[in-house]
Amino acid sequence: MRIAIPDDYQDVIRSLDCFSKLAGHEVQVFHQQRPASLDELASRFADAEALVLTRERTRIDAALLDRLPKLKLISQTGKVAGHLDVDACTARGIVVTEGRGSPVAPAELAWTLMLNARRQLVPAIDAFRQGDWQVNLGQALAGQVLGIWGYGKIGQRLARYAQAFDMPVLVWGSEASRAKAEADGHRAAASREAFFAESDILSLNLRLSPSTRHGVTCDDLSRMKTSALLVNISRAELIAPGALLQALDSGRPGYAAVDVYEQEPILDPSHPLLRHPRVLCTPHLGYVEKNGYELYFGDAFDNVLAFAQGAPINVANPQVL
Repeated sequence: MRIAIPDDYQDVIRSLDCFSKLAGHEVQVFHQQRPASLDELASRFADAEALVLTRERTRIDAALLDRLPKLKLISQTGKVAGHLDVDACTARGIVVTEGRGSPVAPAELAWTLMLNARRQLVPAIDAFRQGDWQVNLGQALAGQVLGIWGYGKIGQRLARYAQAFDMPVLVWGSEASRAKAEADGHRAAASREAFFAESDILSLNLRLSPSTRHGVTCDDLSRMKTSALLVNISRAELIAPGALLQALDSGRPGYAAVDVYEQEPILDPSHPLLRHPRVLCTPHLGYVEKNGYELYFGDAFDNVLAFAQGAPINVANPQVL
């Protein structure tokens, strides 16, 4: 098959062990970081029979699909999300397959951000490189209340980390999430308002859906402590537009650590979050990790091979078959 793999920002996919699975197929890998126009995408994928998508980096909609008459398969790394119009694929006879996710790398990154933000490592290291010694005073995590909104696989892993660091855990989310947290020995917040008010560090670990989009408001953030840290490795769109910057400028919460943005990739160093003195930013590294890539792309390539052999698996739109 003729296979196109867009958005390999780091130029690493060919170096993965699992890439050898595609031996014998004609593969094009694209590395551009800047967002492409519809015309550019249509040109790049014109001869492709299969696309292997790197998470949610390229939006695939009806307008693009109409210009890809040779396309038969879209193999999604991880789970299908809002960037891919599955109904439009089905209407055009295009099979969509999906793989698995893993909480390991995102949870580890969230914890890394908490540690770095609280100990203020980046400014300390930057100052050290400029010849200064011990320019700030950080905080330990022990004793701080870790608020977790979304007690799924990532949230549960963060709660286990918190126990090792002597941090009380406070959970908010669905009734089922709160019940599960209590069964695990943690405390469920008495209310949404109490959750924001009591958390010293608050981690958003929700999937983006119509019900969660823009669900965190300025009013929510204004209830946080002036010393609190908001961590978001999930989706920027969980927070209402402009609410985080407004809240930070108002002093509640006092700090933020973010890995996700409404428009990605960000290639402008003047972006207000990047320039904010109390925000620690990383370039959406949550899932960008060697073992995770082997899992995501290994599944995606297996799905391509199964389709090429006439026995598709892990199909998200089985009605197309």
